[in-house]
Amino acid sequence: MKYDPIKKSLGKFFDKTPFLRKLFYRLLDILLLRTWHVKKEIRNWKKNQTNPTAHVLDAGSGFGQYSYYLSRAGKNWQIRGVDVKVDQVEECNRFFSHLGKDNVYFEYADLTQNTEPEETYDLILSVDVMEHIEDDQAVFNNLCHSLRKGGMLLISTPSDKGGSDVHEHDEEGESFIEEHVRDGYNIDEIQDKLRKVGFSATEARYSYGKPGKISWRLTMKYPILMLNTSKVFYVLVPFYYLVAMPFALILNKMDVKGRHKEGTGLIVKAWK
Repeated sequence: MKYDPIKKSLGKFFDKTPFLRKLFYRLLDILLLRTWHVKKEIRNWKKNQTNPTAHVLDAGSGFGQYSYYLSRAGKNWQIRGVDVKVDQVEECNRFFSHLGKDNVYFEYADLTQNTEPEETYDLILSVDVMEHIEDDQAVFNNLCHSLRKGGMLLISTPSDKGGSDVHEHDEEGESFIEEHVRDGYNIDEIQDKLRKVGFSATEARYSYGKPGKISWRLTMKYPILMLNTSKVFYVLVPFYYLVAMPFALILNKMDVKGRHKEGTGLIVKAWK
């Protein structure tokens, strides 16, 4: 069961033209339930934001879809995306340069290294990053160091309730998500770690409750399993989504609006 190679190959395909990359972002916005949760929190943060030129760090920017959303949410926000994958950094800079967005730029950075200036950012975004980094305590410390007083860190990461089916393995013993260094965070553990490095307040809730778990399987797991089986499914998958998407959209909305006693994802906020 290979999730990451499929993700990488799709990224390369949609990077061929700016139009395809915008389409890719739109598809991610619709398909990925975590995007629904993250956008909800960004909108809530924006309501209380008085600085028209807020500085935002996209820590682990990946394909740049969240930086793109942030650049549209705050026209004058200064957005910096960092990632350890040089190819993705270059692709993002090329795309945003084509759009003429001079308030968004991307650089290589290792989040475990303290490379950011002190008290620079009003908002730091970390989406699907911490589950990939062994030395999470160093990252939390560095993010706290670079956040301004009153600023907010927003994290989306798997929980220890089986996030992204990471506990499930195929016949060869491989997890569906290969790049994760941990199976997920306990909801109290991650908040304790954040407070230990200097965050004054934290708040966490579960995402991917019962509706979200079904949606994840419909929109991500089953299609990816099909694509791993045969290249023929690259042609058939769009028709699959025509049937599955109406159900998935309803499930996503239920998940975002509901409060879950437990779930396979976590949305964590921390203030300095």
